[in-house]
Amino acid sequence: MDFLKYRKIYYLFSGILVLGSIIALVVFGLNLGIDFTGGSILEIEYKQERPSIDVIKQELSEFDLGQVYIQPTGEKGVILRLKALDEESHQKVLNKLKEKHEIEEKYFESIGPVIGRELKEKTKIVIALSLIAIVLYIAFAFRRISKPVPSWQYGIAALVALSHDVLIPLGIFSVLGKYQGVQITIPIITALLTVFGYSVNDSVVVFDRIRENLIRGTVDYEKAVNQSLNQTLVRSVNTSLTTLFVLLAIFFFGGETLKYFSLALILGISFGTYSSLFLASPLLVSWLHFKRKA
Repeated sequence: MDFLKYRKIYYLFSGILVLGSIIALVVFGLNLGIDFTGGSILEIEYKQERPSIDVIKQELSEFDLGQVYIQPTGEKGVILRLKALDEESHQKVLNKLKEKHEIEEKYFESIGPVIGRELKEKTKIVIALSLIAIVLYIAFAFRRISKPVPSWQYGIAALVALSHDVLIPLGIFSVLGKYQGVQITIPIITALLTVFGYSVNDSVVVFDRIRENLIRGTVDYEKAVNQSLNQTLVRSVNTSLTTLFVLLAIFFFGGETLKYFSLALILGISFGTYSSLFLASPLLVSWLHFKRKA
């Protein structure tokens, strides 16, 4: 199969998705959870039938709780995310909910805005350091194949693919946050950091096969890349599918708390597999052609 023949179509497809994601992020932003903004999270379970979200909001309307996000969980439970509550306000909310319903409190946590800002800043630092480390590692690992493409360009190609794999899920979560109230939490950030490693691993496998084919004497670089993609296609798809089967099971049957964590991994791994085959390595060939024409 000639992967490189249609590389402009791959670039167009990825470009449309990335552009759409950037527009969504600019227009809608990210609906950050209390992990980053500060606030309280309260999980309760109703003993009888669970009331509707509108009924719960109406019951709490007498309190100054700001924007309240209510997320059903299980058959009779709900998770409430709201502004930071002290213990007195926490008990008032519980007592109000107990007036008409028999409930059990399952979990309560309050995070101050200072801690939330600190987590946000640390998350940015972790992401930046991870990206720098990835580029440096790949440049070092492929330093012996500096011709016809410099080793640092392998790192840049992996970084482009990685940005593609993270931006698109973030764009989707931006839309979900706007229309479904889905919040960006620490588990989702953890999932996206996992995608970093997964995406780079897929790209490095292809790059390593390119290196092997060049060492074995495949003179034409484009032919070596295309050969490497064909050799790693089945391995990449099979590895991703076995992972996705588990994640899909978690998404549909793992409960509400794991739903969006697994969705972030599903999106990241799916686009990561695509980019490692149809984006990262073809970019190297395109750069080589551009260099020769310049």
